Amino acid sequence: MSDARLLALTQGDPSGIGPELALSAYEAARADATLPRFVLLADPELMRRRAQALGKDVRIAECDAGSAERVFAEALPVLPLRALAKGEPGNPDPADAGATIESIERAVALVIEGQASAVITNPIAKDVLYRAGFAHPGHTEFLGELARRHTSREFHAVMMLWADELAVVPVTIHVALAEAPRLLTRELIVETGRIVAADMRARFGVAAPRLAVSGLNPHAGENGTMGREEVDVIAPAIADLVAAGIDARGPYPADTLFHAAAREKYDAALCMTHDQALIPIKTLAFDRAVNVTLGLPFVRTSPDHGTAFDIAGKGVANPTSLIEALRLAARLADA
Repeated sequence: MSDARLLALTQGDPSGIGPELALSAYEAARADATLPRFVLLADPELMRRRAQALGKDVRIAECDAGSAERVFAEALPVLPLRALAKGEPGNPDPADAGATIESIERAVALVIEGQASAVITNPIAKDVLYRAGFAHPGHTEFLGELARRHTSREFHAVMMLWADELAVVPVTIHVALAEAPRLLTRELIVETGRIVAADMRARFGVAAPRLAVSGLNPHAGENGTMGREEVDVIAPAIADLVAAGIDARGPYPADTLFHAAAREKYDAALCMTHDQALIPIKTLAFDRAVNVTLGLPFVRTSPDHGTAFDIAGKGVANPTSLIEALRLAARLADA
């Protein structure tokens, strides 16, 4: 990991709330010296337009990563993109996809090159990127591909949603619910569990991570009477994790896994589907939860919400999740 303490923040979809969240996070960091410093990878003119439209007294300074920390005291440091962004609030345009993708690529490059310590990504709209030819299911998978490009090694990127109250990991992620049972394999559960345990130790400082593993079916399958996945796939995967020295338990019924007493018994919950993981954490910590990508050679965090096109440009977007993502990224990068 680089000695650099600067964080690299992407602009996200320029028509969403990402640009105004970046402005609000900068204002918060100017007022609170404990918040980490960052450089924003964005179209500077987009940021000037958005600041002016929102009535924010934030100066935008174009700079490189080397001068960003010095600039931060007086202006929001923006590393300019080659691609310009129209970024009309609430009206996403596939023509802006190039700027969105370039921002992510260059943020990763800054960290790989040692000019920044972590990547923080503002929200993207996957359907907008798909219309522009984007080939990855989401941020998590794209980051895994970028890590491979830079290192010529294969990585299995794992999505964790983290808050003080709960950490959850969906084993299957951005796939249709009907596809999840087919994709859910013993090998996938074991690989995901290994990565979670390793990064909980290395980055979160949990010496002996306790993993709770959910079932896929109601009541965790009721001993095979409501589905065989628990018997044939999930329980054998848990046994493999235990044999590897990992404290993994289950499969537990998902509807009893997230109440307060249950949460005290584990450090992270491995869930079989995307919504099985995200519903409980968004219920408990909607404004504070952070998306963390595990299994990569760099730290990446993100707010745990979307582009919010319906409120973009109105000055009402809550920056708390982005601020928490910045805090957590700095903490993990220092581990």
